[in-house]
Amino acid sequence: MNSIFRKSALSVAGLLMTGGAVAVPAIAAETAPAKPAIAVQAEEPPGQDKKVLDHEYQRQPNAYYCAPAATRIALSTQGKTPSQREVAEKLGTTKAGTQSADDTTRVLNEMTGGGYETTEIDGPTAEPAQVDELRADVVEAVDGKRGVVANTMGTAVDTEGRRHSFPGGHYVTIIGYRDNGEALQIADPYDPKKHYWMSDDKVATWIAERGYSS
Repeated sequence: MNSIFRKSALSVAGLLMTGGAVAVPAIAAETAPAKPAIAVQAEEPPGQDKKVLDHEYQRQPNAYYCAPAATRIALSTQGKTPSQREVAEKLGTTKAGTQSADDTTRVLNEMTGGGYETTEIDGPTAEPAQVDELRADVVEAVDGKRGVVANTMGTAVDTEGRRHSFPGGHYVTIIGYRDNGEALQIADPYDPKKHYWMSDDKVATWIAERGYSS
């Protein structure tokens, strides 16, 4: 499996644009302690149309810990609650970020006993078949009580019309789905709103030229 790093620069949460506002995260010289985890109970769907996993949400403490934070959220869906610092050490995260979804897959497997694979989305936009694959992978993972970690880049718009912009790249966790997987719930370790829904095609194109661990 070829590394996604050959296609993209190291991922760092650079800018977040929401409703026209621009927020620039402060880059800490040393890693600050992560804020206390927020336990989020799984949403109970009225039927079989929506499923969201129990998880512990944590924000990233600096501009370059998006991968450790997103991976830690995914680990919490399986009852694993290491510190972000511990996850960062395993990922090889530096102030330049975390190299690729290959690293999040490796660490998720190491800390959960396996089951994760990396899927690349080639090209500047996702093809319909790649959207279908992402949808199926997320549904399978969530049904198996596993959070998905996605390595994204650029701007995507959620179902409420809010823009999420990370020109330098960003890692998020997918912790649920609805409408048979046509909408995916994102746990974003940088966004102040913490959680939002996004259509599967927009998520897939957000991942384009990078990859995800499911």
